[in-house]
Amino acid sequence: MKQCASETIPDRPPKLLDQMRIRIREKHYSLRTERAYVYWARWYIRFHGLRHPKEMGGPEIQAFMSFLVNERHISGSTHTQALCALLFLYKSVLEIDLPWIEGIHRPKRPPKRPVVLTPQEVNLVFEQMTGVHKLFAQMLYGTGMRLSECAGLRIKDVDFQRREITIREGKGGKDRVTMLPLSLVSPLREHIEQSRLLWNEDRTALRPGVMLPHALERKYPKAGEQLGWFWVFPSDHESTDPRSGIVRRHHIYQQTVQRAIKRAVAAAKLTKPATTHSFRHSFATQLLESGYDIRTVQELLGHADVSTTMIYLHVLNKGGRGVTSPMDQASLQA
Repeated sequence: MKQCASETIPDRPPKLLDQMRIRIREKHYSLRTERAYVYWARWYIRFHGLRHPKEMGGPEIQAFMSFLVNERHISGSTHTQALCALLFLYKSVLEIDLPWIEGIHRPKRPPKRPVVLTPQEVNLVFEQMTGVHKLFAQMLYGTGMRLSECAGLRIKDVDFQRREITIREGKGGKDRVTMLPLSLVSPLREHIEQSRLLWNEDRTALRPGVMLPHALERKYPKAGEQLGWFWVFPSDHESTDPRSGIVRRHHIYQQTVQRAIKRAVAAAKLTKPATTHSFRHSFATQLLESGYDIRTVQELLGHADVSTTMIYLHVLNKGGRGVTSPMDQASLQA
């Protein structure tokens, strides 16, 4: 019997990995987390011969994690990320109870000493940089912002009169305020004027406004076209939004900053394995060296627990926990 023309064929439910993406976005996880979780879920499924995760459980996860550790030699942090991705798949996407979870090994991440640069080393790196990448690195060092926080900074969140920067939805989704260094006020003003030119160019060309967080784009459709919401560090070209598919101007590509800093560290001939995050470590350590209270530093960094900030107190201790070597004492007495 033929189906009536008026009847509609029901849409197929989204594929498993698409369901995973939907759940991740509902929980407001970052695009970076989304890509990582989908990557591990896909690898897990392929590792077990394209079997559906509903047909598998604890032994299969354990076998996959064992393969990653013993064959691929992944680090403890990567091990944790892969395990979290699979647990999210079962708990939040498939909604399967995990009574066997206690039997899965979770690696312990030993505390690592952060790479901290001295003011002299920081200046050596800055001397090897120019233009927007130099200003970006100076902002990291001068404010303690994370790479993603500085890249996603909006013009409206820079207060030149109060010399404050409001960081929206930092790690953990929290807002916080940090200082704007006096030495960066003038170069940042000049840079924002250059960003305004790009904003004018976009408005003249009737391009879509910048991306807005969460539902603001639906609530205030024209807000993305306003200067206040424009990026402090915009990209010099348009790109396709990976989630909406809209071609618009995004903020500066984070990897270009990372590469620029890596080149500058090499050109400065530093032996320390410094990265963009080393500027944040250096910011915190040098504030503590200057006598600022650890709670103040905690607030500026946006740490949820002061114990995270206390790692910088260990950096303050000179070699050997501040103990004077007997060799040095003998040298003084000689």
